[in-house]
Amino acid sequence: MSKRIAFLRIAQETNALSPVLTSIDDFRRTHFFEHGDLLDRCQPRGEEAPGFLRNAELSGFVKAMKRLAGDEVELVPMFSAWMIPAGPLTEDAVRWFLDRIRREFEAAGHLDGVYVSLHGAMRGVVFEEPEADFLETIRKLVGPDVPVVASLDLHAQMSRRKADTGALFLAYHTNPHRDHASTGARCADVLYKAVTGQARPVMAWRTLPMVLGGGFTLDFLAPMRGVFRYIRRVMRHPKVMDASALMVQLWNDDKHLGWACTAIVDGDTLLAEEVAHELAHKLWSVRHHMPPLFPTADEAMVQIRRAKWARRLGTICLSDASDMVGAGAVGENTRLLRTLLEEGEGMRIFATVRDEEVVEALWGTSEGARVEVEVGGKICPELSRPLPVEGVVRGRSTDHGFGRRVLLDLGHMQLIVTEGPPLAMKPMFYRSMGLKPMKADVVMVKSLFPFRLFFLCQNRKTIYARTRGMTDFDAPYRVQFAHPVHPVHPVSDWQTVDALRRGAWY
Repeated sequence: MSKRIAFLRIAQETNALSPVLTSIDDFRRTHFFEHGDLLDRCQPRGEEAPGFLRNAELSGFVKAMKRLAGDEVELVPMFSAWMIPAGPLTEDAVRWFLDRIRREFEAAGHLDGVYVSLHGAMRGVVFEEPEADFLETIRKLVGPDVPVVASLDLHAQMSRRKADTGALFLAYHTNPHRDHASTGARCADVLYKAVTGQARPVMAWRTLPMVLGGGFTLDFLAPMRGVFRYIRRVMRHPKVMDASALMVQLWNDDKHLGWACTAIVDGDTLLAEEVAHELAHKLWSVRHHMPPLFPTADEAMVQIRRAKWARRLGTICLSDASDMVGAGAVGENTRLLRTLLEEGEGMRIFATVRDEEVVEALWGTSEGARVEVEVGGKICPELSRPLPVEGVVRGRSTDHGFGRRVLLDLGHMQLIVTEGPPLAMKPMFYRSMGLKPMKADVVMVKSLFPFRLFFLCQNRKTIYARTRGMTDFDAPYRVQFAHPVHPVHPVSDWQTVDALRRGAWY
């Protein structure tokens, strides 16, 4: 008799500072697939996340499970709901997911295992830790003995509630993230061995009173390179099934916010504790390597003007570090945009800003029409002022999941005004409006890390500019922590806080 294994996704990275709440309709507009359609999208010729990734966690899981099990396993696809980083989930959205989970699992009948793809940093308005609620509900429905494996982004927040569900947690091993599918495959390997009795996975975890460190936290650069090398090395141990480092989402208001790690071992609880403890020490050792201090908008313009060869040979990717849509910001901050408009004469600049009112007002305007509008600064006027611009309407388009867009020609700047969040992370964001990033001196991106992969062919220099917004790196200084946390407070030892958070004593 074949084993029955269910798989599903509920994923969103929440920026708790955003006033724009996330509804179930946001998930439906962006990414929502279910049952047979979801399974088809996870096949070799399918496209799991249209517009984002052909193969991600679920397709990696399905492919690996078929390779491992063949006909021994019956896969039970439930649903996949994903939303770009944004504000906290509404109460109705969380309740909708909880109800959907109950209906799916009741309809599925007997299950031998469950795989759920999460982000790990989801927050809600009423439900503070929705992912723990999801896992607790799944655990009640399948019982205490059915293996549950969950994949996480490495910017996840690990918690006692999540751990107490008995789920096994595995996270990405790369930053920028480029191992979505292989993370799903790792989950398949652990779950298959657990379901078939080939292994008895046990998990240990640690949490650190630390929210910043590790420099840029890129897996291939020091100091984090040494941490990830340790993970790869320890996973060669015959009993160690997996190990993960979690570096949290900074724009989270969890009072227990902090880096963490997990270790999954076959049947040896003591070894799992040892691996998790050593990995925690490795993470704690990089706490004094702080992220670089980004230049102001004016300082960034000086760097841009000096980088003549970078502009001639390709483009400069200018990250609006205080308004990163890829980290949940709204995308309407005008501070950097104002500097580019006022000081960028003589250069060709591609930029973007969110303004639903302007898109609505210009949607019926003929191409070639000259217009005067004020863009941005309307959702969070305390962070930036609306910016008056005058230009010519050059195009319109509708982007799946993100709404309508209007292209304004402002002379040296081509400005895309968006109805929804302007996820300027890939060259296609600009190409879809007829713009060629390779021909620009400067391309504004609203991302921290992923754009580095997608703009690899065009980008000749990366500059991060800070102004003042909801993705500034000083956000943790506004969190009311339950215990002292580095670098907000002086902390010399991580183990006391770890024991308090986990309810464990050494």
